[in-house]
Amino acid sequence: MSIAAEHLSQRKWGVFTHYLYRTVCDPQSEGNLNTGITDWNEAVNKFDAERLAYELHKMNVGYYFITLLQGDNHLIAPNAAYDRIAGTAAGEACSFRDLPMDIANALSKYGIDLCLYYTGDGPWKDEVIGNRFGFVAPRENVSEEFVKKWAAVLEEYAVRYGDKVKAWWIDGCYGAPASHRVERFGYTDELLSHYYRAVKKGNPDAAVTFNNGVTLNLEKYYANEDFVAGESRGIREKLPQCKYIDGALIHTLFPMGITDDFSGGAWAKGGVKYSNEYVLKYIKAMTALGGTVTVDMQPFIDGSFAPDQAAVLRWVGQNL
Repeated sequence: MSIAAEHLSQRKWGVFTHYLYRTVCDPQSEGNLNTGITDWNEAVNKFDAERLAYELHKMNVGYYFITLLQGDNHLIAPNAAYDRIAGTAAGEACSFRDLPMDIANALSKYGIDLCLYYTGDGPWKDEVIGNRFGFVAPRENVSEEFVKKWAAVLEEYAVRYGDKVKAWWIDGCYGAPASHRVERFGYTDELLSHYYRAVKKGNPDAAVTFNNGVTLNLEKYYANEDFVAGESRGIREKLPQCKYIDGALIHTLFPMGITDDFSGGAWAKGGVKYSNEYVLKYIKAMTALGGTVTVDMQPFIDGSFAPDQAAVLRWVGQNL
């Protein structure tokens, strides 16, 4: 039971957004808000961190997660290690603006923690850049060389933000194939330790978890993780029996939106799948055990939320 886990437990619940090129820079997507913006730097510059913080404050959340990237060649903050390895110029892949820093400063006015999402598969969708890091489709058997390169990018972020970032949710860290997925990344505790050390170098008290995919029940994955990743396609009907699973805090992450794409899930999607009362009941049940709940919301290019989803979570926050 780490200091990091206990702190996260006290924060109770939070919001997550997939702020990505494909979710906000596609003029056909709702997330683009009819701006027509397709330039990554222009999009990141449009993000209103102060408005975001105020909206989260009205929801009474304890923390907020945002993606640094996911699979492609667009990151929400500068990173010299990334540019060096990828061979990209400043602002070409990593935005000129340091969005996490601006968000952290805005959230601090309301006592809300900033948490960050990272991945274990790097910019694999970009064939050129992915090859420079050493991991591309079909994403099989990560090498230690790739992991060390990708950990260097993570370490630069972690050290820069220090204690401004309270937790890290690191996706795509799949081990051996399992019944719930087909990916064969081949991660082991030894390989994951490179990321773990990178995070802790920046903030020894930051909570960290590694995602091994959707599981029927909440499970601890990496030996030293502070909380369980808890990825779920929806609200879990079956609650855990205790606050910790082998020393890792219970936590679940589920999407608020609606989709008919079972394979990809409802991440970053619009619509409201659950009633106010149902969401409230679930969060109360998890936090009564000492656990935490993270709700994924549809992101908009300016950092705002889908109004119908925001209305539900404001009501939930006011009634917790």
